[in-house]
Amino acid sequence: METNMNTEQGCVTWSDVVGLTQLTDNLCSAIKYNKISHAYLIQGEKLSGKRMIADIFARALQCEGDKAPSEQQATLFDFEETKNDTGVKMRPCNQCRSCKQAINGNHPDIIYVTHEKPNVISVDNIRQQVNGDISIKPYSGDYKIYIIDEAEKMNVQAQNALLKTLEEPPEYAVILLLTTRAEAMLQTILSRCVVLTIKPVPDDLIKQYLMRQVQIPDYRASICASFARGNVGRAIELAANEVFDHMKSVVLGLLKHITDMEINQIAAEVKKITEEKFDTNDYLDLCFIWFRDVLLYKACGNSGGQCPVIFKEELTDLASAARYYSYEAIERIIRAIDRARSRIAANVNFDLTMELMFLDMKAG
Repeated sequence: METNMNTEQGCVTWSDVVGLTQLTDNLCSAIKYNKISHAYLIQGEKLSGKRMIADIFARALQCEGDKAPSEQQATLFDFEETKNDTGVKMRPCNQCRSCKQAINGNHPDIIYVTHEKPNVISVDNIRQQVNGDISIKPYSGDYKIYIIDEAEKMNVQAQNALLKTLEEPPEYAVILLLTTRAEAMLQTILSRCVVLTIKPVPDDLIKQYLMRQVQIPDYRASICASFARGNVGRAIELAANEVFDHMKSVVLGLLKHITDMEINQIAAEVKKITEEKFDTNDYLDLCFIWFRDVLLYKACGNSGGQCPVIFKEELTDLASAARYYSYEAIERIIRAIDRARSRIAANVNFDLTMELMFLDMKAG
């Protein structure tokens, strides 16, 4: 199951969803104009906030709070339109009985489909938890909402069973499918869903969020944002990941001294990647960003302090590397990093691939 952007699940609302205004506006508009679809499919990477968005949407649909928000609420959530012209709330108040039930995970009309087998959602899971339950009207809310996380794990039989419900759903039913791979779903299911895709969030928004909410310094926030590749949840995870910090320290230590290292020392560093189970993509990203910073510093000349580098605390070593490497050498090394990434993806021998890349770096 995916973790959410914000660990304080009970406090989150639409304003806590970072950089996904188009998607959240779509869902708010559906509530505002009473155009709720029976099925939504939210597609995004692991940790990108799919579950968080589904939870907020479900609470908003079931919210029993005051139709008009207080001035304090409007200010707190920084949201221009909290209700439509008829007074329908577009976000959960997080205070009413319904919201509190949802936050505590015991709302009778918000059902999370579970599965015993870690890699499969079976036809029995769908028949018992969705098809066999959906004909029962809501106990207290206006809707009966089913949230199927990791929907790509539904086998064909399970998807076909769900399709029968999607073809003729009760008027009160809303089914939210959360997936990392929409292509794993039957086309007949996709055609009956409103498909919403979580797009990469700009690095500057992620950085601001980390500094404000996670309370980490500018330098660390920049690194985490760069490595998150537009995924806020991943950035939060990296900010608290001691293994990533250790890997960064190891990689930078290697790159600062690689020109003076012997071949046997380089081979030992390659072995360390496997022994310490470092994430290969993150490792190569660290190498890429280091040489990107070297290139930027070299282009900035003597104004390194104003240069938009990621590794701001390594200016002395960046200056040294910028003097050592020519523009042509840096370009060649960046190509070598990309080549190593492609070879590893193609299952070429890992140790040999990494050693060749490091030898390119050593050659300068």
